[in-house]
Amino acid sequence: MSSLNLSHKAQLIATALATSVATASLIYAYNVHTKHVRRKELSDEVRRSITAHDSMHDHPKDAQAQSIQSSLEPRSLEQSLDDYDEDLIREQLARNYAFFGEEGMSRIRNGRVVVVGCGGVGSWAAVMLVRSGIRSIRLVDFDYVTLSSLNRHATAGIADVGTPKVKSIEKALKLFSKWVEVDARIEIWRKEEGGDLLEGADWVIGKSGLFVSDLQPFGANTSCADAIDNIQTKVDLLKYCHDNEIKVFSSMGAGAKCDPTRIQISDISYTIYDPLARSVRRRLRLLGVDSGIPVVYSTEVPGDVKLLPLPEEEFQKGPVKELGVFDDFRVRILPVLGPLPAIFGLNIATYILCEISGKPISNPLPIKNRKKLYERIYRDLLHRESKVAGHQINKLPIDEDDVGLIFEDLYRGRSVVPPHDVPTRPTLMRWDPSRPLSIENCVVFELSEADKHARTCWNPDGSVATSTSPEQLWGREVTAVVARRAAEARRVREWVM
Repeated sequence: MSSLNLSHKAQLIATALATSVATASLIYAYNVHTKHVRRKELSDEVRRSITAHDSMHDHPKDAQAQSIQSSLEPRSLEQSLDDYDEDLIREQLARNYAFFGEEGMSRIRNGRVVVVGCGGVGSWAAVMLVRSGIRSIRLVDFDYVTLSSLNRHATAGIADVGTPKVKSIEKALKLFSKWVEVDARIEIWRKEEGGDLLEGADWVIGKSGLFVSDLQPFGANTSCADAIDNIQTKVDLLKYCHDNEIKVFSSMGAGAKCDPTRIQISDISYTIYDPLARSVRRRLRLLGVDSGIPVVYSTEVPGDVKLLPLPEEEFQKGPVKELGVFDDFRVRILPVLGPLPAIFGLNIATYILCEISGKPISNPLPIKNRKKLYERIYRDLLHRESKVAGHQINKLPIDEDDVGLIFEDLYRGRSVVPPHDVPTRPTLMRWDPSRPLSIENCVVFELSEADKHARTCWNPDGSVATSTSPEQLWGREVTAVVARRAAEARRVREWVM
């Protein structure tokens, strides 16, 4: 009897399980079917819109065609996509959900980003942030699209020439993101209003010279991106964000660069060679800000890129030293290779997304900048110059950044002496003892070669030896290499120093 009861219970349990599975299968099938129907309806709506758009072009003067065109305005298209629900949004962001997970994507989709400066860098950052799920974005830029903007701007086309950059981006964002809330501000940020305008922001992105003048408090998960070219304005923004513990990511100069392998993310304190970064870093130090601001920049030293001349009327508009990254130079005439600002912007977007999601890039890998090595080489050079001078020298006319420039870029990390091996203990020395130390008059030796150079070219009392010149000691081949590197150094000085 007991066995019969157990058998009956087992049958009931099996029946219940089978019923549950069948019910779940029906529900799943219904949901899949419903989603398929919604997608088909949306696809049909898009096809009808395209057909109507083509018809409008076939009969441009027809009143009915004009009516169809008005129905294709972004606002009308948004109204036709009201059924773009959560399931479709999650499908669009499926790859991001797979990478960041539910919790990370929840943070991203609730994230608020302020992009200050919407040109070549800021536009690409904005596009990829929204494509990745950012719900609320504020675009701040007073500038307008020009024909010369089209080689690097992420969204602007010929039809956008003469229109605000922020409006061009806003229009593009709404074409591929149903969820985004865009606040496009045709404004310029000013120091006098900065305190109130950035209150409550958690993140700020910025490139160079363009700022907001009416920023509302955004609250949690707000990022600000600094994309400004005017140096003092950039410094003012970074200083404010630092003092008020607002997360800010800044872009340095992408102009006159062509090597994408030299682009990297680092703290502002570790930047080298970039003239904009150098100026910003020094001004921030005077204001008590030594570090704590992540930036994207390039370690590339610009080559033979010709600057466009500055018209006389530009000098009449104010101090030319504040016109751009370089002295006597406005940003709008800075040579820019289109892909480089895009790569800068994509670096910014990636960093911000990882930060907001709770999966930060913990230790960005520097491409170069072997700081400890440069410090050691600098100390050794300081000691040698003090010995020649006969007294302690506290500061050389070149710094550790210049040491890295000479070692890495001018001499490619190799000794000036054939066969130009990579030195086991690289040492910098003045080449011509009769001339002062400079990046043009400084070469890379192996330690033993440097000692030989010092013994031959200087007397024990520190005076210049006249019996043997550097060319006599090392030969014409080495002298020719030094002359070529000195010419490179002079070109670098025109750009960087």
